[in-house]
Amino acid sequence: MNPKELDFAYKVRHALNENLDYLPSSTAERLASARNLALSRKKKDSPLRAYVPQYKLAGQVGSFFSEPLSWLSRVSLAVPVVVLALGLTGIYQFEKQQRITEIAEIDALVLADELPLSAYADHGFNAYLAKRGE
Repeated sequence: MNPKELDFAYKVRHALNENLDYLPSSTAERLASARNLALSRKKKDSPLRAYVPQYKLAGQVGSFFSEPLSWLSRVSLAVPVVVLALGLTGIYQFEKQQRITEIAEIDALVLADELPLSAYADHGFNAYLAKRGE
């Protein structure tokens, strides 16, 4: 119903309720039979149906092998974690080896240089290297 129809229905109901005592009995009987007819045509109430899934906890005893793919799904969750851990360990070892190689190259250049080792500890020499490196 649109708002105009709904407003009209409220006004009719209000007018009928106000003048209910003054209606002739034949009109009241016709209104009662019309109401009974409308109620008989009303759709019957049906119970609502809803799907309610039953969730299972991951640690339920006895359900590990009850489903055909449950062990496969558990393994498929563990495999990416193991691959990630191995990948991070490999990256760490590679970066560590690169760092060791760079430090060894610096040590070899320092030891092969003609300057004494005490020159590298001098603050003035560090300032000179900083200016020269720019």
